[in-house]
Amino acid sequence: MTTQNLELSSSSNLDVSQFQHTPYYCEENVFFLCKKLCESGTADAKGSDLFVVFISNEKKQIPLWHQKASNRADGVILWDYHVICIQKKNGGDSPHLVWDLDSSLPFPSPLDLYISETIRPSFQLFSEYQSRFFRIVHAPVFLQTFASDRRHMKDSVGNWIAEPPAYDPIVAEDGMVHNLNEYLDIHASDVAENAGVDLTSAVFSEKLGVVISHSQLEGFFSQI
Repeated sequence: MTTQNLELSSSSNLDVSQFQHTPYYCEENVFFLCKKLCESGTADAKGSDLFVVFISNEKKQIPLWHQKASNRADGVILWDYHVICIQKKNGGDSPHLVWDLDSSLPFPSPLDLYISETIRPSFQLFSEYQSRFFRIVHAPVFLQTFASDRRHMKDSVGNWIAEPPAYDPIVAEDGMVHNLNEYLDIHASDVAENAGVDLTSAVFSEKLGVVISHSQLEGFFSQI
């Protein structure tokens, strides 16, 4: 992911420093974050309670607040896309959790806090920034099918826009070497009209999950 100019209680023993993090490679960071949450016992061993969330829109311009890469006091930055992990919590008073390695909020953050402080749906944005869509993919599916050869992080002559991770690129279990573009191909027409039973069922079976708007986000996880 890359930035553009913008005018305008942890429940785990895991610290943010314990996770693999390469700036501007949020999709790969979340891939390994999911694996670590599973291996550490913080999440279900198979990742059944984890969901990978791609945030973007047709113009590839999404403002998010409290981001470490920002040079502003309020932490706002304009990403072309961003990727986070949401952990679904069942029963009791435990809130659903957002794991965002690029956020300056508590790690992890309760979903309602993350929405109000990072997404800020009530903030009056310029029209070109209003639409922010969320592609939600079940982590077990994502960990099997995601692939990236990092081609999106090279300029027109093949130079790196941002230094890549030292480890090898992620290859899907079926041998696919790059499909990141499929996850990032998000349009208003993809957004489901409601987060009903069919939608919450589809997220467990569809390779590319489902696409919803910010107004559906909390309701979606309450219905799973």
